Amino acid sequence: MENKHSHYIPALRFHWLTPFYDSLLKWGMREEFVKSRLIERAHIQPRQRVLDLGCGTGTLVIMIKQSSPEAHVTGLDGDEEVLSIARTKAKQANINIQLDHGLAYELPYPDDSFDVVVSSFVIHHLTSEDKLRAFKEVRRVLRADGWFHILDFGRPVDFLTRTQALVFRMFEQTADNFNGRIPFMLKEAGFDSVAEAKRVTNIFGPIWFYEAHKQKEGSL
Repeated sequence: MENKHSHYIPALRFHWLTPFYDSLLKWGMREEFVKSRLIERAHIQPRQRVLDLGCGTGTLVIMIKQSSPEAHVTGLDGDEEVLSIARTKAKQANINIQLDHGLAYELPYPDDSFDVVVSSFVIHHLTSEDKLRAFKEVRRVLRADGWFHILDFGRPVDFLTRTQALVFRMFEQTADNFNGRIPFMLKEAGFDSVAEAKRVTNIFGPIWFYEAHKQKEGSL
């Protein structure tokens, strides 16, 4: 159930834009390139349980299953319309993945359910409050020694990216990203070894690969 203080935003902000989602990501966001890099950084092992948080139309979750056939892969999204597209794409690709309806900040899974959680271009849709709630939820469902890998907008580092970020800083959902607050929010949620691991740039601005670790109890 959606929290009354939260405001769910579809992938392209308006439902009527959903049919254009895959084309925009493919051509405007260098989708295949950056999501392949995200999968490489996640180092998914056979039989690990993996969650794609905010799986959208299923591109990343399908790529994960194709690259790691023996992993148990789940995708979750709050938009039934994009989940329907994801199910069609998974059927066409002839792969077996679990696709669930739910919200990032109210995950429908028990504690310690996943070894790896990934998320691409989702976090910037959440308000500050819901980002922190989502990060806490991810940490809850991660097993000890699990990793959270995020691909999303982040702080600008040069004149071009600072110029690109000017408009996006005006909105609550994207301001945290472009103001460089994501690592601090991950630490506030209880993660360890938080890092801005790598950066690329596209037509919309700077994109960072964030990594956050949930240590085993008693680890230093």
